[in-house]
Amino acid sequence: MLGLVENHSLPRTAAFFDLDKTVIAKSSTLTFSKSFYQGGLINRRAVLRTAYAQFVFMAGGADHDQMERMRAYLSALCRGWNVQQVKEIVAETLHDLIDPIIYDEAASLIEEHHTAGRDVVIVSTSGAEVVEPIGELLGADRVVATRMVVGEDGCFTGEVEYYAYGPTKAEAVKELAASEGYDLARCYAYSDSSTDVPMLEAVGHPHAVNPDRALRREALARSWPILDFHRPVRLKQRLPALSVPPRPALVAAAAIGAAAATAGLVWYASKRRATVV
Repeated sequence: MLGLVENHSLPRTAAFFDLDKTVIAKSSTLTFSKSFYQGGLINRRAVLRTAYAQFVFMAGGADHDQMERMRAYLSALCRGWNVQQVKEIVAETLHDLIDPIIYDEAASLIEEHHTAGRDVVIVSTSGAEVVEPIGELLGADRVVATRMVVGEDGCFTGEVEYYAYGPTKAEAVKELAASEGYDLARCYAYSDSSTDVPMLEAVGHPHAVNPDRALRREALARSWPILDFHRPVRLKQRLPALSVPPRPALVAAAAIGAAAATAGLVWYASKRRATVV
């Protein structure tokens, strides 16, 4: 149990959630690959490769060096892509693609934190074109994500302004705590990845969710709770039972295009495959 309702005479608190493999069962960006193909953003070959990329992601994901190479690749790849087109594709397919892969356990935790009077913040490396509408669907109060420069023509320029990854996530959490008055010692955080250890360290109640091997070792060494989420459920099936209605997400950071992120993970998968072969 998460404890009683917050005493509002005390400083405010929040629960910070990573998204992929923590709240939803797959990569948020790779899940939209077929929709991006139908919208003309990626080709058939990329769609086929994303199936392998999804497998690699579920098996353990990318390490720090691979993520840094991916970021450079994304910067060049998404230059000129229309942001509004990506948003429209996500909006049209969000419920069909995301509803079935939300963890029931995560949805329950979000409900419990809201009932206890805590804000819920999604902190994800993925793009706001994906993360922001998912956050709204989940009733999150805020979203933190990667930010890429958008030109006057409404297209990505190829320049990364802010990368929500690793230590940068922890910095964002601390900045939110300062601006919103959160007492981090009484806040909660949830993630599946060892790259999010800095974010988990920033709060008083860190939790490892479906952790990768490195995070599992870290959690065991530090006696952090380890949670097993394994029951995806359609969120709309849970809504009648929710005691707290969904609240609009207040975006703490815009983000890199979801289509670009998808293609970047395709690139990582192809590099990983070449190494294995």
